[in-house]
Amino acid sequence: MKILVTGAAGFIGAAVCTSLLKRGDSVIGMDNLNDYYDVNLKKARLTNLEGSSNFTFIKSDITDNNICTQIFEDEKPQRVIHLAAQAGVRYSLENPHAYIKSNIEGFLNILEACRHNVVEHLVYASSSSVYGANTQMPFSTQHNVDHPCSLYGATKKSNELMAHSYSHLYKLPTTGLRFFTVYGPWGRPDMSLFLFTKKIMNDEAIDVFNNGHHSRDFTYIDDIVSGVVNVVDKIAAPEADWDGQNPDPGTSLAPYRLYNIGNNNPVELLRFIEVIEECIGKKAKKNFLPMQAGDVPATYADVDDLIKDMNFSPNTPIEIGVKNFINWYVDYYK
Repeated sequence: MKILVTGAAGFIGAAVCTSLLKRGDSVIGMDNLNDYYDVNLKKARLTNLEGSSNFTFIKSDITDNNICTQIFEDEKPQRVIHLAAQAGVRYSLENPHAYIKSNIEGFLNILEACRHNVVEHLVYASSSSVYGANTQMPFSTQHNVDHPCSLYGATKKSNELMAHSYSHLYKLPTTGLRFFTVYGPWGRPDMSLFLFTKKIMNDEAIDVFNNGHHSRDFTYIDDIVSGVVNVVDKIAAPEADWDGQNPDPGTSLAPYRLYNIGNNNPVELLRFIEVIEECIGKKAKKNFLPMQAGDVPATYADVDDLIKDMNFSPNTPIEIGVKNFINWYVDYYK
């Protein structure tokens, strides 16, 4: 197939492109290469992709509607994997306008381009952050998600609502994927694993929020990629049994679906740090701090729908995933 991937120089985007290319798809990658984090890391990811004759990279910004429209008209992708976004919960407290620009306006441009160019299936990144103040565990796509704890989470919930309206109005098949704390080689420098590894190796103290007692459903990058690729192949379809009197938020009479992609096994932060220490062979100096604004105490993914519909479930243990990251980090940064 011919698949357009936005955010192709990003952590998940580059890994998804690699997987698609390996199986023979033609991939058009879009990215604006912004400086939210180290641009050289993004360029290095792209270098790994540009050796393939089936990969075309276009430096562009999804917030520019004219350019976005032109790319779709020129390239005519059959399917779209939309991963470009302004990421990060804490940064959304500092620069909220960036989230509205990229995550709302940019997503609208993608929806419009898909609509007018008869795209077969739009798969887009949502986030576990949409669950916000929910405390019913594990988090299910059947749960209400109307209480986000950050603007980042609110923009991702907005994406799901916008996608549904386009699925309903224009019969555009859309599938939203709620990612749970993704980690692994080539990861983002603003994520905890990257920050902890760097500081422990440099003999610097690490900031441990909520005194290390919150837990996360850490999900390895290879599992995320397998989930994305499985989903893009299965075009969202209307749910014939959907009942407006008892609505299921994860499905619809429109061609619309939502899935969690998480490890289904939350790990307390202190245990996660222990595994990093074991892989590095060095104890961390810990600076214990209270919960940060926008954070939630725990995330835990219910992946029953993913297993049922895709016959797939993430299952990489943190002991393996963290070791793979440490090995990559040491090799990449020498």
